[in-house]
Amino acid sequence: MFDVIRIPAFKDNYIWLLRSGRLAVVVDPGDARPVLDVLKREALSLAAILITHHHADHQGGVTELLEAYSASYPASSPPPVFGPAAESITGASHPLHGGETILIPGWYVDFQGFQVLAVPGHTRGHLAYYGAGCLFCGDTLFGAGCGRLFEGTAAQMANSLARLAALPDETAVYCAHEYTAANLRFALAVEPGNQRLQDRVQEVSAARAQDLPTIPSTLALEKATNPFLRCQESEVIASACTQKSGVREAVEVFGVLREWRNGF
Repeated sequence: MFDVIRIPAFKDNYIWLLRSGRLAVVVDPGDARPVLDVLKREALSLAAILITHHHADHQGGVTELLEAYSASYPASSPPPVFGPAAESITGASHPLHGGETILIPGWYVDFQGFQVLAVPGHTRGHLAYYGAGCLFCGDTLFGAGCGRLFEGTAAQMANSLARLAALPDETAVYCAHEYTAANLRFALAVEPGNQRLQDRVQEVSAARAQDLPTIPSTLALEKATNPFLRCQESEVIASACTQKSGVREAVEVFGVLREWRNGF
């Protein structure tokens, strides 16, 4: 198994470092410096980099990480950089389309690899990585929310979220931003009668008051409280109809919610 280390970056980003023995895999290193600090402190060697999409706050540190690795291990090949083939990723050596399983050289023998999931919507080539009960989903699924549709369509994002929601309920969801508290304010406006959502609002409020993270969550919790995964629920549909009358189909409801959230 691997340990997951949360590395805060920028204003509200999370970079995820996965540690197995003396080897580390880094997910979405938008900034190299805090990653290098953890690698040095924990005496870890970088085994691979996983990129979910092309935005700078997710890949901006790749070049510096590769340069630092080459300086430390000049005789070794650089670690593989996995990322979406459909997008321009700095330093990418292993382009992916979704559907692949990637293995990490030197990791523990029982690791079955990361399943690569194509989840377009936020960007057209966005990927997610699932392995050992952990989902690294970038800006597709957030705590109580989902990413903006910068390049994809509402139908694409709704399908991508459904693909993630089909994973086991106990899956730990590691998204890339601490947006949960703000997302919950919107979720409560959409589904005020949801008791589990009300409870989550209180839990997250208490955590943030102590400057504690709200990530990871679980898919079970997201399916119970995230309006973008609940577009077939009657209260969610009714709320969507206050924004656009007559919507019924889940994809239509999703599109209305996403537009509503943009201006909330």
